[in-house]
Amino acid sequence: MSASQATAQPAASDHALRQRFLLGMSHAACTVNVVTTDGAAGRHGITVSAMVSVSADTPQPTLLVCIHHKSSVATALLENGVFCVNVLRDDQSHISDNFAGRRGVRAAARFNCTEWTTQVTGAPRVVDALVAFDCRVTASERVGSHFVVFGSVQDIFVAGGGAPLIYANRAYGVPRRFHQRRHPRGFYVMPALVARLTKLHPGIALTLLEAGQDHLIASLKRSDMEVALLPDGHPLGQKPSVAYRDLLHEPLVLLDLEPSRSYFMSLFKSLGLEPQVGFHTRSLEMVRGFVGHGLGYSILATKPANNMTYDGRALLARPLSDAVKNSRLVLATLAGRKSSPMPLEFAAHCRSFFGVTQRLAAD
Repeated sequence: MSASQATAQPAASDHALRQRFLLGMSHAACTVNVVTTDGAAGRHGITVSAMVSVSADTPQPTLLVCIHHKSSVATALLENGVFCVNVLRDDQSHISDNFAGRRGVRAAARFNCTEWTTQVTGAPRVVDALVAFDCRVTASERVGSHFVVFGSVQDIFVAGGGAPLIYANRAYGVPRRFHQRRHPRGFYVMPALVARLTKLHPGIALTLLEAGQDHLIASLKRSDMEVALLPDGHPLGQKPSVAYRDLLHEPLVLLDLEPSRSYFMSLFKSLGLEPQVGFHTRSLEMVRGFVGHGLGYSILATKPANNMTYDGRALLARPLSDAVKNSRLVLATLAGRKSSPMPLEFAAHCRSFFGVTQRLAAD
């Protein structure tokens, strides 16, 4: 090996390590943040994923952000001495794209994509961000291609609801809580298992807990559990419609989610009736599975798009004949916020569509 080859080898190795590092980091999910600044150097903003809490035990809490040294935002931020970290909600990817330069908008025009306000430092804050940290620059250091900027947090905005927009595998995503996860295998096997068990033990009372593994293990340790539509051919399926009173002697498979739970129970209550709830489940697919296996009936606000359960059982949908209070669909907007032409156009189309649908149903 020549001397030149020997010196070139580490460079090639470093390049491969860099590529593997970038690949590895692409799997590390992180929030999507727009860092903004304003002051003598002007108003600027940029999308970053590198935002980290440093310490809550300094005189003011401290965080850091990393900005590429070639970005004009880095220079302006250091000159202004202030910045705001806007943690975006899961429906604000358009703001991220704007400040990442994906929409071809430059400089101050990037701020036209949403509404802004300020807090203590005067750095721009997205009005409806998920969270925002208003900071003063305390230190900065150039590390490789990026400036690492430390900020002392002067003020914090917390929306109090919503989910963060995250970035992983080089794409946007949204988080999902483990206890809300429903594995398709549960839809496939649980209704059949319950059907078999109730046939062997007709008087058994079951409470179904749908949760992630950690939640199930905790429930077992607490000893609060022991074990972690109409079906096709049902006699009521011969009728063109069904009265609520006809269902009283059948077990109800209740979709145990608000507002569905309260609404469905109120339908019986408005007629002076009390349903016999056989099973509670927070999954629509599990409801369909239980009904398909003959474990009861269920009530839904809309007719399912197909008449098959996850494991291939046939279902029948029949309209209810009693006159009851209808559920409502609502378009909601922020109070005091003027709507742009597009949402108004969408609302007009909704009114037209549902008006036509109601007239067709009445006919």
